[in-house]
Amino acid sequence: MEAFLISTFSVALAEIGDRTQLLALVLAARFRKPAPIIAGILLATIANHWVAAEIGALIADWLPPEVGRWLIAGAFILMGLWVLVPDNEDDAAARYPYGAFLTTLIAFFLVEIGDKTQIATVVLAAQFEAVWLVVAGTTIGMLAANVPVVLLGYFSADRLPMRLINAIAAAVFIAIGVVVLFSGPS
Repeated sequence: MEAFLISTFSVALAEIGDRTQLLALVLAARFRKPAPIIAGILLATIANHWVAAEIGALIADWLPPEVGRWLIAGAFILMGLWVLVPDNEDDAAARYPYGAFLTTLIAFFLVEIGDKTQIATVVLAAQFEAVWLVVAGTTIGMLAANVPVVLLGYFSADRLPMRLINAIAAAVFIAIGVVVLFSGPS
């Protein structure tokens, strides 16, 4: 259960203000069909994060526990610093002519490659070695952050204190990294 809860919380935090959240806003404003957009986000996230979690579990099997702990702690700290780097809207990803569902599925899958939440999924799977719990948690976290944006549609991210939100998210990731670093062998 710990793997699920930490995965959900970590990805929901990392996703706030992320380019995929901006993509969700663009898609909602363009298509005005929340159900197929949410379904596309769900399936793209499951596919992308499942691959990432499997990679994380493989890494955990190859590394000695002490090295893995240092790498996981470092990854969380770096992720916290990365959250502070602002994302830019990816207009090109929203220009697929395939309708709301397929456009969202393709765009979200592609935009998630190498994204903070995909890296978080690799790290979490390496830490917990519970692929299905991590994927379930990261998927719920992704939906928790993106569904409200889709449902609100026209709500402007400019109205939110994104610097403050990103600073809090960064502090949480760095704190998790420090806790992992000093928690002893994993």
